[in-house]
Amino acid sequence: MREYIHRFYREETKAAGLVSFQVRLKESDLFIWARRDLSKEAYRSLSRHRSELEEFITRQPLFRTTYRPYDVSGEVPEIIRRMASAAFKTGVGPMAAVAGAVAEMVGRDLAPLSPEVMVENGGDIFLLATRKVRIGVFAGESPLSGKLALVVPPTPPEGIGICTSSATVGPSYSAGRADAALVVAESASLADAAATLLGNLAKDPGRMEEALDRVNALEGVHGCLLIMGSRLGVKGDLRLEKV
Repeated sequence: MREYIHRFYREETKAAGLVSFQVRLKESDLFIWARRDLSKEAYRSLSRHRSELEEFITRQPLFRTTYRPYDVSGEVPEIIRRMASAAFKTGVGPMAAVAGAVAEMVGRDLAPLSPEVMVENGGDIFLLATRKVRIGVFAGESPLSGKLALVVPPTPPEGIGICTSSATVGPSYSAGRADAALVVAESASLADAAATLLGNLAKDPGRMEEALDRVNALEGVHGCLLIMGSRLGVKGDLRLEKV
């Protein structure tokens, strides 16, 4: 896992000693690296977690549409619990964590079958690695796009999340103006929600520091990065290298 991981250029990605495969189901389009082809296992995992999410939303449709944290009580599927927890920690709606949560749940299901797993879901990543990984930072039309790589040390046994929000790349809604709002956190569901918050706060390049400080202070966040045009801000335990 020493080559760059390009957010929108999966065909150019290589990871020494790992195989890659793609798993699709409805809106979900996962690109996965593991020690062997686990596409069948990944599809079963994705299908199960999507079904649990869809069934929950059928019963409680506000979970899908609210932009605020949503209280869930009693016994709920793990993916719902993780999304709701991430929303409460960050103050955003639970669906802000959906891409990261899906990547995380599939990655955790595959972890017993492969000591190294990376699940990428639209630029949101669950990573379980036993060696250093370099991940390219894509920021749309920013002159910094593709010029930096995030260097990630071996992860804890439970893995980590690396997620990105953008107002200028992709279909997801953002209330801010960030070309890239990237967060590394203890889980992909938290990283996804926190990246959404960071992107929403990035309205003024002159207040990047304030936005970064707020997100970096969240419990479970390891560090964050913000790109707005030619401006770059970084907080926390992140290491960057020039490409």
